[in-house]
Amino acid sequence: MSENKIFGKWSRRDMLKGIAGIPIIGAISWAGAAKAVGQKKERESILSSLNINASPPPPTGPMSGDPIRVGIIGFGGRGQHLVRNLGYATNRWMSAMKESAAKNPRDTRLKDFREQENLNVKLTAVCDVFDINAQQALDSFNSDTNSIQRFRTHTEMYESGTIDAVIIATPDHWHGPMSIDALNAGIHVYVEKPMTHNIAETYALKEAALNSNAVFVLGHQHRQTQSFFTAQDVIKQKVLGHVSLVEVNTNRNDDNGAWQYNIHEKASPSTIDWDLFLGNAPKVPFNKEHFFRWRKWWAYGSGLSGDLMTHDYDRVNCVLKMGIPQSVMSSGGIYTHRDGRNVPDVMQINMEFPEFSTGSSQQEGKEKGMTLVYSATLGNQFNRPSILMGHDATMELGNRLTIYADPQSTRYEKMLKERRMNPAVPIYQYDPAVEGTDAVTSATSKYFADKGLLWTYRDGKRVDSAFLHLREWLSCIRNGGKLSCGIQEGFEEAITAHMGGLSYKLGKRIDWDAEKQEIVPVPGYDLDEVLLADVEKLA
Repeated sequence: MSENKIFGKWSRRDMLKGIAGIPIIGAISWAGAAKAVGQKKERESILSSLNINASPPPPTGPMSGDPIRVGIIGFGGRGQHLVRNLGYATNRWMSAMKESAAKNPRDTRLKDFREQENLNVKLTAVCDVFDINAQQALDSFNSDTNSIQRFRTHTEMYESGTIDAVIIATPDHWHGPMSIDALNAGIHVYVEKPMTHNIAETYALKEAALNSNAVFVLGHQHRQTQSFFTAQDVIKQKVLGHVSLVEVNTNRNDDNGAWQYNIHEKASPSTIDWDLFLGNAPKVPFNKEHFFRWRKWWAYGSGLSGDLMTHDYDRVNCVLKMGIPQSVMSSGGIYTHRDGRNVPDVMQINMEFPEFSTGSSQQEGKEKGMTLVYSATLGNQFNRPSILMGHDATMELGNRLTIYADPQSTRYEKMLKERRMNPAVPIYQYDPAVEGTDAVTSATSKYFADKGLLWTYRDGKRVDSAFLHLREWLSCIRNGGKLSCGIQEGFEEAITAHMGGLSYKLGKRIDWDAEKQEIVPVPGYDLDEVLLADVEKLA
């Protein structure tokens, strides 16, 4: 039998790297099937019936033409990471990477940076309220071939005529206003999650994006993760049957994961424009902890619901496309880091989709509806995988996929009875990094890596997910095309996050009116005021 007939539309290399095996009485991988040639037809038959396409997405367009002039707002840790993906690394980072590579030959970060594709952009503007950050950009990127200018405010940057596009990597309370102003000025926008900080600006930003010729993208870089494209095909082929429960989790147990970031030794009222940082937030005296650890307060951040749940919600939404939940119930509290913060560090959010279905293998009408559970703690890092639980199979979703047949499956009933499938052994595995060794430097890094937020793979090579997301954005600016996480996906993410925060604070179920496209009002409350308030002040 020819190799093509054995492996169908997949190459032998794809099979050995990407699919760990379809079990026929025990965990026998494709590589081990040479000892059981008679079982190959059986395996081919099962794979054919699943019909899962493990191919990567089509490539984005060329980066040719005039350079796109980009400005960065918020040149802290995330902002620096994003501009590195544009090809601009600070002098400090380059020195640190050279030193690290000299000590550890397996550290390829500097090599990877130098070898990444040229995205044909010029970093021409920086805006940061912290003088140290802004100066680092000026010192690193001003050269004979590139001129970068600092602006005090985002409006001064937009009005300068020095940029075509902007990356916004600020605290959450500035995401909406800065994005709206950019779109109204015809400037392309890449903004970090969550898309907005309150409900009113969510609608205002959607309107601005729909009425602008500029390209808007939300920075959910996991939309580029190769395994997620495969997961979409798993759902399309109804491999799981009716999915009634999805569980996603945050598991962290270190200071960095709990937003206890380092406070710079040069931070002071003379180096930080405090009033500009506050913006529309309540006016309080200068506070270094609020500035560097802003995620710990509702005034500037969005808590677990906006900061981390949004990652997991959007990961599921890009696979299932279920949209905004009909209702949300949240609970939790500050149980592991009683350090003055007012956002919870333990949280449970139940999202209900009573009309949603991924298809059924049983009689019509028996199955409909799904619950998505987000469970988070910043006090324990025991790894709980993201799982989609269907009547016929369960899928673990991350940088790789694993699917197990359910013992009571209708679709696989015959094969289970004949012991051609074993519920304890995966019927399908997809891991594009089988031959890779992806070391991470901390528990928090591992958390992000497992969710596809650090890297993915193209043609067997590891690639930063953010690089691919930025490239998609730049390609759409240059060549047109469809974004994987545009304004509609951003709207769904923001509304869902706000429903989670509202439910936690009010201790009530929050409902979505799909016909009116609005969160159902709660008598006696201004919901935007609730989103920004301390829970104790609402009691």
